[in-house]
Amino acid sequence: MTEISGPGGPLPAIPDDLSLVQFMLDYRHPSRPSVAQPDTWLIEDSTGRRVTVDEIRTRVEALANAFKIRWNIEEDDVICIFSPNHIDYPVTVWAAHRLGATLTTSNPAFTAVELQYQLKLTKARAVVVHPSNLHVALDAARAVGIPAERIVLFDVPGISIGSQATVSEFVGEGMTKPLSFTERRLQPGEARTKLAFLSLSSGTTGRPKAVCIPHISPIANVIMMAHAANLQTGPLEKRSYRPGDVGMALLPFYHIYGLVVVMHFAIFYGMTLVVIPKFSFSDMLKSIERHKINYIPVVPPIVVLLCKHPDVLKYDLSSLHALKSGAAPLTAELIKQLSERFPRMSIGQSYGMTETCTTVTFPQLDMHIGTPGSAGRLLPGVRAKVIDPDGKLLGYEQPGQLVVWSPANALGYLNNAQATKETFVDGWIYTGDEVVINEQKDIFVVDRIKELLKVRGFQVAPAELEGHLLDHPDVTDVCVVGLPDEYSGEVPLAFVVPTMATVQRMQKDPEEEARVKLSIMKHVSDAKVNYKQLAGGVEFIDSIPKNPSGKLLRRFLRDRAREMQAAGKLSRPAGMKAKL
Repeated sequence: MTEISGPGGPLPAIPDDLSLVQFMLDYRHPSRPSVAQPDTWLIEDSTGRRVTVDEIRTRVEALANAFKIRWNIEEDDVICIFSPNHIDYPVTVWAAHRLGATLTTSNPAFTAVELQYQLKLTKARAVVVHPSNLHVALDAARAVGIPAERIVLFDVPGISIGSQATVSEFVGEGMTKPLSFTERRLQPGEARTKLAFLSLSSGTTGRPKAVCIPHISPIANVIMMAHAANLQTGPLEKRSYRPGDVGMALLPFYHIYGLVVVMHFAIFYGMTLVVIPKFSFSDMLKSIERHKINYIPVVPPIVVLLCKHPDVLKYDLSSLHALKSGAAPLTAELIKQLSERFPRMSIGQSYGMTETCTTVTFPQLDMHIGTPGSAGRLLPGVRAKVIDPDGKLLGYEQPGQLVVWSPANALGYLNNAQATKETFVDGWIYTGDEVVINEQKDIFVVDRIKELLKVRGFQVAPAELEGHLLDHPDVTDVCVVGLPDEYSGEVPLAFVVPTMATVQRMQKDPEEEARVKLSIMKHVSDAKVNYKQLAGGVEFIDSIPKNPSGKLLRRFLRDRAREMQAAGKLSRPAGMKAKL
């Protein structure tokens, strides 16, 4: 077998002479469902304000006009958005694209030094900022030579910061002044090379890299997902993806998952998005109840809370119809817990990367609950290979590195030829993920290849142990890392976030901590082969470090474990011996 193609093809035509804004606002693709007017695209969570497509078109043109008048933004200039989700976030993206500019979207939790790095790397000329991020933005902009006049604020009710201009002021100016630019149509094939986004990679090792994403990449990925959704059969009310549904836009727009799958695909497919700027689990539940949200794209940490948090029982969540989890694998155990708590909700997973301009797989839409343990089914238009360490092609059910091609693949890394050469090879992307693909074209992510533990010559996947540990009643969250061991090479150590009730028990009884650790280790030893047992022990921690997409920052805890080991601070409950 040479390669595996996603089922459901061929794809509809993918236009290569449109910018992303033209595709979203000006063009009617055959895979786009019809939605009854008035066509509300966005709802502001806090106020309930509804924004129609006509208002969005007006604001996009006016903001583009103001960008040109105020800043003289031209083709290929870069604008940075440094903000949590905001109702005008998509307006800003599309306004920049009207001018032929490129967007780089930044994590609002960045420090001034981190933002400075991104502004310098991408050569950004202006910044659109949330008021809460203004001081960081000013410091970073000053360091790279961006004047304060080239910083504009998103409007937030009740917040006003001096004389700094706001997006609404720009829009007002753009509406009242003559149009100062002529938008051009791309030449045939130009969408394959003209950049829409410079998106930072996860940066779990080394400094982040800017991924060069041309306009055709998000366009293609949206069409791939829409085509898959259009293959659903049966009554509309039974389908997982339905035009007219209300979707949750909580995942950050600055990240590729929120940017493409939420902001672009959900809107393209006829959903109305409730834009939520900041994550609070209880507030998220309130928003679902208040807006009667049907569809929630999430990451695994939110799934854990949906399974275990007591606040879930306080709200009416009966409107929920479909959940899609991405960015990191959900285990079969966690899916089982979720389906028991929400039996009417369809549950699926998808897999993707910034480098693939998001989704490579999609939920199995012919199933109410996706294949347990899988990260979804290959999308139509995706071609995949599984290879061993020597580059030999493997077959179904054989574990190896996933290599993928799709029309949505990015071009490479900005000004980083070596990294590009390692990841992007003849249009194929070497993901660095070890997977198994079955004959139904479902992908099962074993783990990041570099994160596999080797215990006495046996490979141990941290994700497997983490999924099992999440089924323990005292565990809220967990991360497993390898601990150096003279005899075994390395052994698994679990950093565990205990539940609130468990913490209270341990506070009342000093001996309870050891009993809980013993119970957690026994939970593994009773179910797993001896080399997979927690010979490194269990350490309690307040929270598991994750990047914004929900992936575990395992490296930080691996370093912490080794420091604790060197200082003699690791502990294991008495009476528990791993069977080595």
